[in-house]
Amino acid sequence: MEQELETLKQQLKQQEKLASLGMLSAGIAHEIQNPLNFVINFSKMSEKLLSDLAEIVEDNEDKLSEDDREDVEDIVTDLKENMARIVEHGERAISIIQGILLVSRGKENEFLPTDINHLVKEYVWLSYHAMRAKDKRFNIAIHEDYQEGIPQVMVIPQDLSRAILNIMNNACYAVFKRSQTEGENYKPTIDVKTAISGEQLVISIRDNGEGMTDEVKERLYENFFTTKPIGMGTGLGMGITRDIVENKHDGKLSFKSTAGEGTCFTISIPNRKK
Repeated sequence: MEQELETLKQQLKQQEKLASLGMLSAGIAHEIQNPLNFVINFSKMSEKLLSDLAEIVEDNEDKLSEDDREDVEDIVTDLKENMARIVEHGERAISIIQGILLVSRGKENEFLPTDINHLVKEYVWLSYHAMRAKDKRFNIAIHEDYQEGIPQVMVIPQDLSRAILNIMNNACYAVFKRSQTEGENYKPTIDVKTAISGEQLVISIRDNGEGMTDEVKERLYENFFTTKPIGMGTGLGMGITRDIVENKHDGKLSFKSTAGEGTCFTISIPNRKK
């Protein structure tokens, strides 16, 4: 009993830290958003100025030698490509920040029309980069198969994103843990797929990690049960994930797992259209 109470105390401390971290992240995200907007806007303005410069060069090309004209054209082309990359990655950063703010400020149980492919992709890669930030040895192959043409679906985005993140975090941990004991022939891989099947939206995340024993399968959704070391897992993630999928979205969370081979989680929720 004393050991269980101590474990519970440690888990609650971890939850308090996560809550504080969530508030801090929301504050940081809000502050970063403004300078990012400046970066994006000035990049777009610079791209327009480069177009104007290209027109001026074209009008005066007879005054430049052929070599100088080619050099100027190459430089303008490279600068346009660089500006486009800055805008692209800046907008992706803005999208991630908006997701963080949505989680921290979103109204409880509010269904919103959501681009599912975009949401899944953002949180799959957010999980990957979070693991990379913790341990630079972490590296995996992520295979993505997003069905094209999926219309916006009515979901609670701040909750569904947490479910995706929880499953992806576990998949990353499973393949990384297996990679520590396997030889070079082992290739840690995660497959992510979205599809519409009848009236259901189906999201699957499959890994070739260490898989689950029968005991872990039986206790998977049990609160405070975790196979991770203290500080790496709270034992609440999968219980919360099932609640999000089954109780909040009237869906079904299922899994198949074989010890030593891997695990596949499948989320099926009604395809509610806006």
